[in-house]
Amino acid sequence: MPVSFASSVPEDVSALVLPLREGTSPDTATQGLPKDAAAALERAAEASRFKGEMGSSVEIFAETDAGTRRILLVGMGKKKNADSLEKAGGAAMAKLQTSGEKTITFDAGSVDLKQAGSNMAFGALQRGWRLDTYRTKLPKKSRPSVKEITVVASDDEAAEWDRFQAIYAGIALARELVTEPPNIIHPQGFVERCRPLAELGVEIEVLDKDEMSELGMGALLGVAQGSAAEPKLLVMRWDGTDGAQKKPVAFVGKGVTFDTGGISLKPGPGMEDMKFDMGGAAAVAGAMCALAGRKAKAHVVGVCGLVENMPSSTAQRPSDIVTTMSGQTVEVLNTDAEGRLVLCDAMHWVQEKYSPDVMVDLATLTGAMIIALGHEHAGCFSNDDDLADQLLGAGRASGDALWRMPIGKAYDKLIDSPIADIKNVGPREAGSITAAQFLHRFVQDGVKWAHLDIAGTVWIKSASNLWAKGATGYGVRLLDRFVADNHEG
Repeated sequence: MPVSFASSVPEDVSALVLPLREGTSPDTATQGLPKDAAAALERAAEASRFKGEMGSSVEIFAETDAGTRRILLVGMGKKKNADSLEKAGGAAMAKLQTSGEKTITFDAGSVDLKQAGSNMAFGALQRGWRLDTYRTKLPKKSRPSVKEITVVASDDEAAEWDRFQAIYAGIALARELVTEPPNIIHPQGFVERCRPLAELGVEIEVLDKDEMSELGMGALLGVAQGSAAEPKLLVMRWDGTDGAQKKPVAFVGKGVTFDTGGISLKPGPGMEDMKFDMGGAAAVAGAMCALAGRKAKAHVVGVCGLVENMPSSTAQRPSDIVTTMSGQTVEVLNTDAEGRLVLCDAMHWVQEKYSPDVMVDLATLTGAMIIALGHEHAGCFSNDDDLADQLLGAGRASGDALWRMPIGKAYDKLIDSPIADIKNVGPREAGSITAAQFLHRFVQDGVKWAHLDIAGTVWIKSASNLWAKGATGYGVRLLDRFVADNHEG
């Protein structure tokens, strides 16, 4: 959706959105309106008991020389920050998206905050994202009508919009990958959706089944062997330093494009949601899109292990033993604990290939993470306190919240196997922790590593001010902010 900037409110009939902080008088937001319209909007606010609560709104229709204009006062809550403005913009989009309005104009001049209008537009773009590709009989009243956004702001603010646009493009890509059905986004389909990143300057490399077999990726290939869809290892590299940063930051994403559980078959009810089991890989792809789109001055490599986990006569069995690329052997006790098998080979490969000092993996890894943290935070496990603090800080700044979880030797012994080096599941208790401990065994000495279990945050069945029900794009903003704050020259 195109976003344009204007130095003053356009004299047209576009829907005009004005933010109001909770606890402040409506006249602080309406002072730029004609007197009659301002008075009407203030009366409407009083009559509806509108106080500026986050996401709440009140509207009027005012007559202008150009025609009838909808004017919306939207609450931004008690805080005056970028997050509150984004959510206010998103709330306005949620209300207006199918209203018949074609253009939304955001005028945040009453808010004394840099890039206030841009933050509202950024929130509106996020809330406005939807995938209607397969809806052939959508009623007219349910179709999005908003086609354009105008922001009333200075030329300086307009000049910085490209950064917001790039991050939104990354969020949109991640949501698209997660939302598309698994007959479209299988391993090869995922790769094809990411190939256009080459136009932004991202170097694309794809390893196929034979190449991974030659490298000894027995764990990843073991997960894929039950499916007719061949596995892929997608590698995306962005170097915005012109070679100055020799070692890249490595992001590794779990990309199980559909997860039946394999022979350890999941229950039927809810299995349809398992198309989002590639949410970690989607976040990595989206982050690479954002970084390249805004020309980040950093060297980053993103690796996605892409497989489909299916039951068949060729599928791996509970009690199979596989040999990983690292040479460690794994007793596969549960074929539904497959994500860690994909990640361990992808993590080892990127360490061997690029020797990163910092490696972060993202995965919808365990249901236990949802039990522990619900849908409010993703879990952060790390072998380095500074790295964990950097990620938690990026989470707070970006809105992709993290909560640190423990790892340690006491948990590590829970995945010792009596017949192989490791077993792929521990006991019922501490399920997310033992999954992290499994991955920790594949981190090489000296590498600062973090594992982000994003099982509860990638797909949410309730709408918010920044997304409709479904894919959230979680992880894109987090990784982009982490790079911006810690790894850009």
